Amino acid sequence: MTENEAIFKAKATIKSADIEHRQKINFNIGKYNKAVPNGELQFADLNLAKERAKNIKWRALETLDQQLEEFEMQFSKRGGKVIWAQNSQEALDEILAICKEKNCKTIVKSKSMVTEEIHLNAFLEKNGIESVETDLGEYIQQLDGEPPYHILTPALHKSKEDVARIFEEKLGAPSKLSIAEMTQVARKNLREKFVQAEIGITGANFIIADIGGIALTENEGNARLSSSFPQTHIVIAGIEKMIPSITDLSLLWPLLSTYGSGQKVSVYNSIICGPKQTGEMDGPEEMYVIFLDNNRTNILADIMQRESLYCIRCGACLNACPVYKNIGGHAYGTTYTGPIGSVITPHLQGMEEYKHLSFASSICGACTEACPVKINIHGLLLDNRRQSVESGLTSFSEKMAWKIWKTISLKRSLMNKGGHSMKSKLVNSLFKDWEKHHAPLKFSDKTFNQLWKEQREFK
Repeated sequence: MTENEAIFKAKATIKSADIEHRQKINFNIGKYNKAVPNGELQFADLNLAKERAKNIKWRALETLDQQLEEFEMQFSKRGGKVIWAQNSQEALDEILAICKEKNCKTIVKSKSMVTEEIHLNAFLEKNGIESVETDLGEYIQQLDGEPPYHILTPALHKSKEDVARIFEEKLGAPSKLSIAEMTQVARKNLREKFVQAEIGITGANFIIADIGGIALTENEGNARLSSSFPQTHIVIAGIEKMIPSITDLSLLWPLLSTYGSGQKVSVYNSIICGPKQTGEMDGPEEMYVIFLDNNRTNILADIMQRESLYCIRCGACLNACPVYKNIGGHAYGTTYTGPIGSVITPHLQGMEEYKHLSFASSICGACTEACPVKINIHGLLLDNRRQSVESGLTSFSEKMAWKIWKTISLKRSLMNKGGHSMKSKLVNSLFKDWEKHHAPLKFSDKTFNQLWKEQREFK
């Protein structure tokens, strides 16, 4: 067992027994479950909409080299600069170089999972640069010293009382503020940072090839401020965020909003095609787009797993997953959590270290059913399990246990031999970890084969 697997099992054991935690999650996801059906009503044929969205992402990934080149050409025409980063360190080094060139002391940052992936905030802090999360949920998590709990809703596990406590401890706010009053406290603090910051950093919900633009969708307006107030705007995005055309947004934006929050469309939707142009009043003087690989091309090369790159980061699979709802986001110990995180993390960070995530699933298919781009998530989890076994990432005892099980299962005489107590004892000794979280396995007094023969003789 690897260290990461041991930590995962320890955290999952604690959280699954935490009733208060489960109540908070069920309450917040319950509101989501009520909202989504209303958002789905905007689609005359929901299944067709999902199929078309999947086809858009299929086309983008199958022709990704062409799409990336088209984006760079169009974006560069308007004065934008494209940077290619093979891994996290290259991306961090490029960002630091820009910060030094601009003599940057403060950065405002909108919600971005890819910046969490490269651990940007910790890196900037080590280099004496203040990085402020401006999404309210991310801001709460940053104040509390925690990573995001959920792909889309960073503070999903916190109640309003939890947030009030954090604001009292970190910001000196009165302890019994309403939700609206706490929002105003955050607004006041963040507005000052928007004005101070030399650089704004955002992710991208989609990268649009044909116009050389990035698409941002949000409900707070903080991404708009992060991208327009500072003199320099840096976008960090995984190469899989590409879509071929601006016309694709008419389907993808509503799908993302519906399955992200139950809305027909988010409040603020922006398309940014470069820095401020001649005659324009607003926008940054310079704009960079950093494309991050970080092993995504390894997934792209795997014909089976390539489908996982279709993900639009709506978080629907997390909200549907019975495992996620019991152990929570932080138990995974990874940037991308829940079903889709369990699919891609072993390929992004190493199968040996993270294969256990693909086994931490009931394979019920709820994630696949919920996905707005019809990714076969539970099928990909099974494929990860296959790959881990074929790579030899199983212990000797586990291999022997399954070999014995297979040998006995294929021979009826061996299945019928011995009493039920002896069989139960043998199986429970082979699968030692089973009884840690389950009742002991017990065989019936007689096998079905024996009962069938007796029934026929009785007749």
